[in-house]
Amino acid sequence: MMRQTALEAMWQEDAASISRFVHVHLQWFAAEDEGRTEEPTEHKIRKAREEGKVAKTPELPSTLVMLFTLITLALLSSYLFSTMVSMFQTFFSSISSPEPTHTGRFFVLFLQFFLKLTLPFFVVALFAGVAGNVLQVGFLFTVKPITPDLQRIVPNFSRFAKRVLFSTEALFNLGKTILKVAAIGFLAYLNIRMELPRLVNLLRVPLLQGIRFLGALVFRILFEATVVFLAISIVDYLFQRRQHLESLKMSREELKEERKMYEGDPLVKSRLRQRMREILTRNMIRRVPEADVVITNPTHYAVALEYERARMEAPTVVAKGADELALRMRAIAREHGVPLVENRPLARALYQDVEVGDTIPEQYYAVVATILAKVYAVDARRREKVM
Repeated sequence: MMRQTALEAMWQEDAASISRFVHVHLQWFAAEDEGRTEEPTEHKIRKAREEGKVAKTPELPSTLVMLFTLITLALLSSYLFSTMVSMFQTFFSSISSPEPTHTGRFFVLFLQFFLKLTLPFFVVALFAGVAGNVLQVGFLFTVKPITPDLQRIVPNFSRFAKRVLFSTEALFNLGKTILKVAAIGFLAYLNIRMELPRLVNLLRVPLLQGIRFLGALVFRILFEATVVFLAISIVDYLFQRRQHLESLKMSREELKEERKMYEGDPLVKSRLRQRMREILTRNMIRRVPEADVVITNPTHYAVALEYERARMEAPTVVAKGADELALRMRAIAREHGVPLVENRPLARALYQDVEVGDTIPEQYYAVVATILAKVYAVDARRREKVM
């Protein structure tokens, strides 16, 4: 019995150690972005850009540098060859001259020939490198990517292992490298096989002709490989852009917090809208006594109209309401002696088509003019009776 208990304890201890090991390693495969299913907002993309986090591949600038350098080499081949011949002639004549040559003169000559040979490539490479970056991210200057960050001192090994070994990016980079090596090997094989008879006969041609032939062959292989690399770099950029957008995806909670921060809390906004409606309602109620007539539905809608020929082009809606607000408007109109006219189609149309403070449309002029004429006539007779 004691032996069985001891075995069970050992088994539980081994199981616990195995579970700890498995737990640590399974974290490498855990979805770190779990729950981040929402597309990034324009604000987050702009903020990431300001921090230097952009979709970018180093393949495109390096490929453009190589491509433009080869083009420059092809265009300036005659110039470079004549400059190298002149350089060798100058140095060999200086060395074979019986008169001693000052070291400073040798240095000046070397610097002149060096600049003549390398300066065109330096300028073209600089332009191509800058153009490769500008094509990807546009004009962007930020120092945040090179700002010291203490959190980078302690690496996250699980995240590093996941990214380097067990991610889509790792598989893509591996396939990209294999494709590059295969492309160089395949292109070299095709070109050498095509020129194999001429390569065999190199021993029978002059040295200068052989050098030109080999240079042309190497140049053709490099140029074709560069074109393939350019296509790969474009695909790599599209992949990096997709990965960049995936890394910026947000959870629903993050999206809500951002909307609260930049668009306002929905609860606060609803309270503000309610407050604005209350203020608008109070202002409209205050304008009802100034109206010339209130058009009613009679129970659902009420629209108060005012018309002063001196300052208004047409009758103006000073207040409108539905249901309870319409009841309040009718009650206030009765208190202040404002005429109530029942016209269901007109009340409904004015309520739907005209905002408070706007004049009525032309299609309602005739109907409203008739109503106002009757109201003014009744008001005139009332004043005559009073007098």
